[in-house]
Amino acid sequence: MKHVPVSGDPVPFSAKPFRSVAVIGAGSWGTALAATLARAGVQTRIWGRDAAVVNDINATHRNAKFIPDVDLPPNLLAVHEMSDALRGAEAAMIVVPSRSVRAVARQVAAHAAPGIPVAICAKGIEAETGLLMTQVAEEELGSRPIGCVSGPTFARETALGHPTAATVAFPFAYADRLTPHESPAARFSVSLTTESFRAYVSDDLIGVEIGGAVKNVIAIACGMMTGAGFAENTRAALITRGLDEMKILAEALGGRRETVTGLSGIGDLSLTCSSPTSRNMSLGQQLGEGTPRENCFGGKPVVVEGEFNAKTVTDLARKVGITMPICETVRSILHEGEELGTAFAALWARPIEAEPRAMALSLDHPATHQAIANLAERIS
Repeated sequence: MKHVPVSGDPVPFSAKPFRSVAVIGAGSWGTALAATLARAGVQTRIWGRDAAVVNDINATHRNAKFIPDVDLPPNLLAVHEMSDALRGAEAAMIVVPSRSVRAVARQVAAHAAPGIPVAICAKGIEAETGLLMTQVAEEELGSRPIGCVSGPTFARETALGHPTAATVAFPFAYADRLTPHESPAARFSVSLTTESFRAYVSDDLIGVEIGGAVKNVIAIACGMMTGAGFAENTRAALITRGLDEMKILAEALGGRRETVTGLSGIGDLSLTCSSPTSRNMSLGQQLGEGTPRENCFGGKPVVVEGEFNAKTVTDLARKVGITMPICETVRSILHEGEELGTAFAALWARPIEAEPRAMALSLDHPATHQAIANLAERIS
């Protein structure tokens, strides 16, 4: 069906895709993004530190280690040297775990052309500094424009071409306001957009990044309660109140509440909290079932971003003087030795609040002791 514009619709601009993009990171999400770019007709090189993965992509057009059942575009080239990935690239995407962003950004800075835009595709907050991932990258990449890509995106589904949407966020300078179709965000958006992938544009970098960091922690909480035997009511409550925590932190740091109700906020939150495909929810579910942390994922050393985010998010919230009860509960279980049943019972027995925060109302919980006793017993 042809789109029929109505009064009030913005007039579409024609943005120019990047001719060549370097994707730094050959894990599942990096591979999915690289495949999307290549299918959009962008000359794409993907860098991987694992030579076996690089060779596999070039020889078989598959990434057997991370998304083995997905055929990759034959025009996608994998490289093992950072200089090869970035040579001639008009833009770059850093798609590595949050703990590796600083070191990898430093490598990118040594080889990337001055002034090329770089999109960070990791979600989290650096433990040592309390900086968001784009702020970490800014310290290493100098004057290059820094933005991020975030949204409700499982890598395998994206790589398979399932209809998917995400947000590209970059700060908008004065010149970007005058010619928005020439901004890095707009050019990344059209570079990524295919028949199945839609990339929306945002200028609220903080709001988008906070959504990506907080949703991982809320997903662990949802998984814990699912593993403990609770169902839809409980998960819906955690998602909704978790969204509120996300809004408060974003706003406190200068982001917009509106952003958190978009793809990078509620979109990513609802996806991550609703499927064991998410490593965050899966970890929570295993812990809720009583599996010791060292035995989760069959004892394999699986990186779960929300496990680190639980501490970094709450550290940041404490620093700016706001309360995030669900995130604090997850932190107490993962990092402070609190028993899962006791921690969630205490969360549910907190004083009753008004949902619109503007009311500034708090009421004594009339069944605090019963709530604590009931939930602690049911979860144990």
